Formats: sequence, C-alpha cells, structure tokens
Amino acid sequence: MRLLDEQYTKAPFYGVLRMTAYLRRLGYAVNEKRVRRLLRLMGLESIYTKPKLSIANRENKIYPYLLRGIEITNCNQVWGTDITYIRLLRGFIYLVAIIDLYSRYVVSWEISTTLENDFCVTSLESALKQAIPEIFNTDQGSQFTAKNFIEVLHSKAIKISMDGRGRAFDNIFVERLWRSVKYEEVYLHDYRSVAEAKEGLGRYFCFYNNERLHQSLNYRTPREIYFC
Repeated sequence: MRLLDEQYTKAPFYGVLRMTAYLRRLGYAVNEKRVRRLLRLMGLESIYTKPKLSIANRENKIYPYLLRGIEITNCNQVWGTDITYIRLLRGFIYLVAIIDLYSRYVVSWEISTTLENDFCVTSLESALKQAIPEIFNTDQGSQFTAKNFIEVLHSKAIKISMDGRGRAFDNIFVERLWRSVKYEEVYLHDYRSVAEAKEGLGRYFCFYNNERLHQSLNYRTPREIYFC
C-alpha cells in the first residue's frame, strides 16, 4: 500500500493497468484484481475519475462550480478543502485541510480514522473562527454536501462552490498541498500510531505555513502573504 500511495502521488493519472505493471516491474506478483481492491480500499483512483475518498450522496444538493474564469486576487476570497489518505506503519487515517487559495495558507486541518464527516465539520468551524471567506470550494463528496456541513457555511453567508464531477484539477491547489505533505513529511516517516501522525503533521503544517518558501508566492511563506 505504501508503494501504491507513493506512486499515485507521483503519477495520479496511473490507473489499475499501469499501477499493476509498475508493481510487477518492481518484482511484486500482483494481478489487476488485487491492485483494484487496494486502490479502492485507499480511496485512490486515476485523476481522470477523481480520487474517491469523498463519495457523492445523490440525495444531497450539489452546488455549481463558481471558480471558472475567476481571478483570485485576495486572501479569504476563496478557500478550498479536500480529504486525503495518510498511511501509518499499520493501517491508515484520513486528513482534511482547508487552504486559502490566494496565499496557500493552511487555515485548519483535522485527522480521522473514519470517513464520517465530523472531522470535516470540526475543521470548518475551527477555520471560521479565524476568518470568513467569500467562496468555499469543495468536491461533491458526501462529507461536504451533508446538511451539517452546508448549514455551517450558510450560517456565515458563504457562497458554496463544488468541483465538477470527475474533475480533479478543479481543486488543484489542494492537490498540490497533498503532494507537498506526502513528499516532504509522510513518506519520510513511518508513523506508528495516530498520535505520531498528528504530531508529525502538526509539525509539518507549522513549517509549511511559517517557513516554507513558495515559488508561486515570489519565495515568500503563506503566512507572510495571508497576514500581510
């Protein structure tokens, strides 16, 4: 599962066939059925079908995508969120983060051992104690279309935007954050427990916000932009 996660982060366009071939080249005797099962267990699919950690609930309202053609010019103009898989030495957890798209500042994050949306609501409520965005962008997953999540956004009169179904690149800024988190923190450590993962991720997000220089920010940190 570790190799699958690493290769998916490196090449998210790999589907079952390519991923099976990749593992076989490394000497692993796997078939497509096993690889497909593992990818589904981890919530990973090719970007052409969008990673499905967030599964849509057809009974929930889907909001239109509001960011097409919009220039993001200010902090708190648009926030985005997503969920990703984080491996442990044994098992795995899920990470949700809320990011300000202009500054790349991680406003809030939470982890969970399940995909129930409580940790997403907790992260949202924590973020809204710091600021109120004009637009909040998510995918169409049930965690983000659920009534308790939407009600928090409505209570603050925040416009809701949702990615087009199957369009991973509608939320590209959060996808880039996941790549940084995994290559710069997760893959360098074998978390033995949820507590270790929480400590490591906390340390990383502190570094990411306050010290990590971003080329897209003219080699400044997210904090320098967000609080300027």
